[in-house]
Amino acid sequence: MEREAMFIRDNRFELLSRKTLKHDIVAGITVGIVAIPLGMAFAIASGVKPEYGIYTTIIAGLLVALLGGSRFQIAGPTGAFIPILLGIVLQYGYEDLLIAGFMAGVFLLIMSFLKIGDLIHFVPRAVTVGFTAGIAVIIFAGQIANFLGLEGVEQQEFFHLDMMEIFRNIGTVNGFSILTAVIGLAVILVLTRFAPKVPAFLVALLIPTLIAYFFFPGQVATIGTAYSGIPQKLPEFAFPHITFPKIVELWQPALIIAALGAIESLLSAVVADGMAGGSQTKSNRELFGQGIANMTVPLFGGIPATGAIARTATNIRSGAISPMSGVVQSVFVLLVLLLFAPFASHVPLASMAPILMFVAWNMSGIRPFVQIAEMRSGDSVVLWATFLLTVFVNLTVGVEVGFLLAVLMFLRKMSGKLNLKAKPANEDDYLYGNVEPGLTFTAVNVDGPLFFGTIQTFEREMEKLLDKKPDALILRLRGLTVLDAGGVAAMSEMLDKADRTGIRILLQNLPLEKRTLLRKSGLIEKIGERNIVK
Repeated sequence: MEREAMFIRDNRFELLSRKTLKHDIVAGITVGIVAIPLGMAFAIASGVKPEYGIYTTIIAGLLVALLGGSRFQIAGPTGAFIPILLGIVLQYGYEDLLIAGFMAGVFLLIMSFLKIGDLIHFVPRAVTVGFTAGIAVIIFAGQIANFLGLEGVEQQEFFHLDMMEIFRNIGTVNGFSILTAVIGLAVILVLTRFAPKVPAFLVALLIPTLIAYFFFPGQVATIGTAYSGIPQKLPEFAFPHITFPKIVELWQPALIIAALGAIESLLSAVVADGMAGGSQTKSNRELFGQGIANMTVPLFGGIPATGAIARTATNIRSGAISPMSGVVQSVFVLLVLLLFAPFASHVPLASMAPILMFVAWNMSGIRPFVQIAEMRSGDSVVLWATFLLTVFVNLTVGVEVGFLLAVLMFLRKMSGKLNLKAKPANEDDYLYGNVEPGLTFTAVNVDGPLFFGTIQTFEREMEKLLDKKPDALILRLRGLTVLDAGGVAAMSEMLDKADRTGIRILLQNLPLEKRTLLRKSGLIEKIGERNIVK
């Protein structure tokens, strides 16, 4: 009933009124102006046609605004997805990208019902900083060819092969492309520094496009020459041809898309909450909205989407009051598509290169990267492993290995947290344990976690104590913080050895939840109720 209410009750629109609607309209149009060039650029960088980025902006933006958990979230294609989407397109093809995107939406729905959104804060920072920096390098390097106007460059699956392609075709440098890109870059740098309220990316497309069109027409590659322009119509509905072999083949990249989408959308929502001063995102509902959006977008040829931090921040700064601004953004982009799509044919690819390079620079997180790298600790190892594998292999391997290393580092830290302190038992121990005075009786304080990462320490120390062959041994468990199946098994083995040598084992101050676990495992019955003391 509670879960059902999570998706039915929606107070995100409670501040919407006739007075506030104008603020949402202004914010939505402003974000739409920013989203159009980014949508096309991210799609091209992902190896698909630019209109697919526009379709994603329209559909994902609308559905997340209506069904998500944030008041201000703006969804659409993002730079973080570029390496994984490009890898899928190169390895499997565009049709399989649609299937992977649909499956990612299903995974996001499952995450929402399992309330995975509450666990987002457990993703190690070294992993997120590492793969984000790796993605930034890939995006930046991927635009060098368009910046220089190189010809004959084919996109490769691996970073080093892309670099070899660039060096192999370096002789085809186009001076007009460089001029176009430099003008675009100068526009971005000037406007973001001195006129931050002006939509820098849109202006950085318009000015170089006009210059190229009037002063050196036909000298640089454009959206028209590379992709035959952008259709001036709504996307067509088509359900991807999903088969069981395809599901088996694509489940891993789909899961990575879902995980990355969940992380980025929830991080974006956290940023939005902070900027809005008190707005509270419902994280699992946000995953629900993202799941529905990513299941719907592929049906119209779009690419995976997530919450976009920069566009969400722009939405808030532009005065958004409710999710209606996200709805307005989608409607505005749709109208631009229907009215002005033919003009996009004249946009030079070189003018998109500085936009993506600027995005890559901003998302690189150089400061936190350097801070973690200089720590020269386990986090530094995780950071470099994630970063290098993301760049030179792929994002999937980088995240998996980085997360595994982070877990191993955590287990190594935790293994030293178990503290076992032995000393002679006191009079109360003899009294409560009903142990005859005169018998050798040792007490052990067990402080910290007893789980699979610390059982080796526990077994080693218990063996030393049992080898001394006391008549009785009492474990004081008040400080026991964690107990898992591995810890229960270690205690069971200790009881077996003690039983063989005639040593009585007692447990004192056993926490209630740990007592329940030991009872279910049969250990209480094995040790005997009389040996569980206060």
